[in-house]
Amino acid sequence: MPLEPRLRPILALARLNQEAPDTPMAVRRANSARVSKSLGGLGMRPGPEPSTTIDRAVPVDGGQITVRIYTPPGTGPFPLYVFLHGGGWCIGNIDERNPRCRAVAAGAQCVVASVDYRLAPENQFPTGFNDCYQAMVWLIAHAHELNIDPSKIAIGGESAGANLAAAVCLRARDENGPSICHQWLDVPATDATMSQSGYREVADGYLLDRALLEIYFDHYLPDPALRTDPSVSPLLAASHAGLPSAWIMSAEFDRLRGDAVAYADALRAAGVPVEHTRLDGHVHASFALTRLLPSSRAYEEAAIAALARAFRSAPE
Repeated sequence: MPLEPRLRPILALARLNQEAPDTPMAVRRANSARVSKSLGGLGMRPGPEPSTTIDRAVPVDGGQITVRIYTPPGTGPFPLYVFLHGGGWCIGNIDERNPRCRAVAAGAQCVVASVDYRLAPENQFPTGFNDCYQAMVWLIAHAHELNIDPSKIAIGGESAGANLAAAVCLRARDENGPSICHQWLDVPATDATMSQSGYREVADGYLLDRALLEIYFDHYLPDPALRTDPSVSPLLAASHAGLPSAWIMSAEFDRLRGDAVAYADALRAAGVPVEHTRLDGHVHASFALTRLLPSSRAYEEAAIAALARAFRSAPE
């Protein structure tokens, strides 16, 4: 399918503002925040106002992080969806995803906890990964206080956040940790060796060029040998049996599309229920443009409906 026509001016603008390879990460973060703000009118449609939105300081190894908790109207206790933002493990923040978290809380009638995990290169692997796992454990430990049903826990994220979510599911299984009923993985990075088909089949020029991916991986991983660690490359885990049901999305013009397909195939082969959706005509992050693109709005609604179904079918 051809590129979605309404994305052409956005890609042209991205090419005009392409950063040099040696651009400091602090500058990249500032530029990303500026672009996100400038696209506000085209970006995510905000969901309804939650009953409460609070920031909690959560203790983690070496300090504390912020977790923003969105609680929908109602009496509860509510299911919990742990959300992990994207940004190559190096950029992004919880403010940028306020609209989506509100939409999920309302649409799936669940508490959404958005985790402000620490970023590389200041905090390289496994810091951000540990933050995400420890935040989930803390949320479950405080389930009564937060009006959460601890028997209905899901996790998900976008791109690097989806990578972290998949890795957290593996750790929870392997360490007999929290019982997770569902993982929602949008445009996930699942193989840090960059060996999957999307790297060969998708050209540069669609927001996520190969050189940019190399920059993110190099900043996140202090040792290139870590690229095969299952906590970095969930696809390379020895087994995918016993993992939560998965909703996985890939985009046609995205170098990570092969990662998503390969992970969906690996989960299915291990007997895990999987729904995989490919957004034709889309680039890496265009699923977020729910104001601009009807296909993005429809996708978000379908993904939230799948999350709600997973909560309803979770054992009590």
